[in-house]
Amino acid sequence: MTGGGSQAAALMSVLDLEERSPDVFVGQTPTTRLQRIFGGQVAAQALMAAVRTVPAERGVHSLHSYFLRPGDPHEELRYSVERIRDGRSFATRRVIACQRRRGEDVAVFALTADFHAGEPAVVTHARPMPEVPGPDDLRSLAEHAAGHGALAAPALEISRAVEQRPLADPFAPDPKTPPHTQSHAWFRVAGRLPDDAGVHAAALTFVTDLTLLSAGLARVGGGWGGRYVGASLDHAVWFHAPVQADDWFLYETDSPAATAGRALCFGSIWAADGTHVATVAQEGLIRSLGE
Repeated sequence: MTGGGSQAAALMSVLDLEERSPDVFVGQTPTTRLQRIFGGQVAAQALMAAVRTVPAERGVHSLHSYFLRPGDPHEELRYSVERIRDGRSFATRRVIACQRRRGEDVAVFALTADFHAGEPAVVTHARPMPEVPGPDDLRSLAEHAAGHGALAAPALEISRAVEQRPLADPFAPDPKTPPHTQSHAWFRVAGRLPDDAGVHAAALTFVTDLTLLSAGLARVGGGWGGRYVGASLDHAVWFHAPVQADDWFLYETDSPAATAGRALCFGSIWAADGTHVATVAQEGLIRSLGE
């Protein structure tokens, strides 16, 4: 599989898994200066492994996952797929991502994905897209980052294949107060992806982990890289409509609850034409660097 631009091609090199043996796949990690693997990469690769074992006419409608250990960017990632169910309408796959640690295989990530053949809808409704400026009227992530030096470097590193147009400076956001605690940004994979629904779903999954946990800091402001550090604990995505990850889509994030060092964060995603294409949920750990 190939992408239509250098950045899309870079993402495709991550999503294009090697089948090592039946239902066992190996994913590549791009060379970066980060000390751990970006969680969205592991989630996207695990979904691609599941997709590779399901008939193309069955699209993914949901995934639920747990981040078990930090991924080591210098170790091979191996994805083992278990075929839980192949019914008349649904197929279910469980994927365990493993790496070598001190001579032993250990699980670093676990995902369950469900696929549906589709059927006539009894009810149809969706959240309307918020009225926000379009991506052409907003500054890019790189333009925001220019004023923040090393503070912005990790965000730029993990999102090299993705264009971002946030509505506000993500590196120095002002604190938000209820009921207006939502954050918004436009995203798209830079370049063109193959015409493959599974690839676009995996690419969207990659993007959903880029900014979601930031919603947990919305009420205090400040952003990452200064006073706080975070880590994703679990991640879920529900796909409501076909996704074009290389076209602009709006990502709204918010956090309804935070306690005991954990923040629960929700996201909604709309295509540029206003179609509500996905809903996301994640709980993450947020710690103060001063502690």
